Amino acid sequence: MTVMPQTRGKLTENRELSDLTWLRVGGPADYLFQPADIEDLAAFLRALPEDVAVFPMGVGSNLIVRDGGLRAVVIRLGRGFNGINISGNRVRAGAAALDAHVARKAAADGVDLTFLRTIPGAVGGAVRMNAGCYGAYTADVFVEATAVTRQGEVVTLTAEDLKFQYRQTELPEGWVLVETVFEGPDGDAGELEARMADQLAKRDASQPTKERSAGSTFRNPAGFSSTGKADDVHDLKAWKVIDDAGMRGARVGGAQMSEMHSNFMINANDATAADLENLGEEVRKRVFQNSGIELQWEIMRVGEKSTS
Repeated sequence: MTVMPQTRGKLTENRELSDLTWLRVGGPADYLFQPADIEDLAAFLRALPEDVAVFPMGVGSNLIVRDGGLRAVVIRLGRGFNGINISGNRVRAGAAALDAHVARKAAADGVDLTFLRTIPGAVGGAVRMNAGCYGAYTADVFVEATAVTRQGEVVTLTAEDLKFQYRQTELPEGWVLVETVFEGPDGDAGELEARMADQLAKRDASQPTKERSAGSTFRNPAGFSSTGKADDVHDLKAWKVIDDAGMRGARVGGAQMSEMHSNFMINANDATAADLENLGEEVRKRVFQNSGIELQWEIMRVGEKSTS
């Protein structure tokens, strides 16, 4: 049996994860660790045996934890990691700071990070997945990030280190992002606030924001986000090829592809993680049969399937 390191944070054994994900599914993690601060996290990882897997988890907005849970230490950052500080055009944000809070605080200081306003989740996940919308991406405003390696070393990462691509980076397994510096262009605080209000209205009119979902289910085959502009083309949008395959509103168990936006998967009626993943795989199969396009998951799926 693994002897776990001493910590100033909170370490919980056999912790159910379903209440920590937006889709409300998933089995238990062997351990859930909520570090007190960066030093606590680094010391914990240094002392943790190398054969113990580590999974950094944000706010669970883009995640399916399978029903059998995770044979790992899940690391979830909290209050010690959600600060937001602004100096000039640079915004330093803890990895647990919500994207929407960063956008609003930056806008109030006349810094344009408005694209973050409608992105669900926190800064760590936005960097890890190069989140974006309306034609803007995290990579566009990224300066540097601080991370703790699996060995417990605190390092600074550049864009070259992370190798930003559409909806992905090359962050090494087991490394935990703890802080990021963004740099945004100048903007008028009132105009930025109005733009974010307009973005929110558009989102709420087109996406099932009142449902249990994890945002976009699949990456756009075109390899870029919707711009939201009048000249935006839809031929290679995930929702369009899902519609063309007749899968809007499709169900497996308690899981459903939203009638409102067919690239949003929702937990409509006590779905299991298996329901959600099986529905997604059925959508991928039907789209491939219909158009020859192989959709790539945008939602991260982790853990073991249930044996029961």
